Amino acid sequence: MSMTDLPVLQALKGKLRFHEARQKVLAENVANAETPGYAARDIKAPDFFRVAVEGSGEGGVATAVTSPMHIAAPAIGNGTPYRTQKVDGYEVTPDGNAVSLEDQMMKVTSNQMDYQTVTSLYQRSLGLLKTAVGKK
Repeated sequence: MSMTDLPVLQALKGKLRFHEARQKVLAENVANAETPGYAARDIKAPDFFRVAVEGSGEGGVATAVTSPMHIAAPAIGNGTPYRTQKVDGYEVTPDGNAVSLEDQMMKVTSNQMDYQTVTSLYQRSLGLLKTAVGKK
C-alpha cells in the first residue's frame, strides 16, 4: 500500500478535486456575467468527513464495471463527479442575467483559500509520513 492510499490523504485529494471543479464553475459564472438569461451555478460539496472515514476519495459513487464489455458511466453533465446547482440570486438584470460579480468573486476567494489550506494539509501530512518512515 502506498503512502498516498491512506484514507485521510484520499479525502484530501478528493477535496482538492472538488475545489478545482468549483473554481471552473465559478469562472464560468464570471465569464457569463453579461450573458442574457444566464443564471449562476455552484457545486454542492460532498460529505468529506464520510469520505475520510470510509476511505473513498472519488467524490461520488462510481459505476461498477465487472466485465471488459461494460462501458463506464460518464461524469455528471459538467465533466466532474460533482453535481452543479443553480444559485438563486438577489439581483436579476432586465435581460435575465442573475450573476452578481461581487458574490462570485467572494466565492472565488473563499474557494482559493480553502484550496490553499487543503494543499498545505496534504503537504504537511506527507511530510509527517516521510519523517515517520525515516526519509527527509
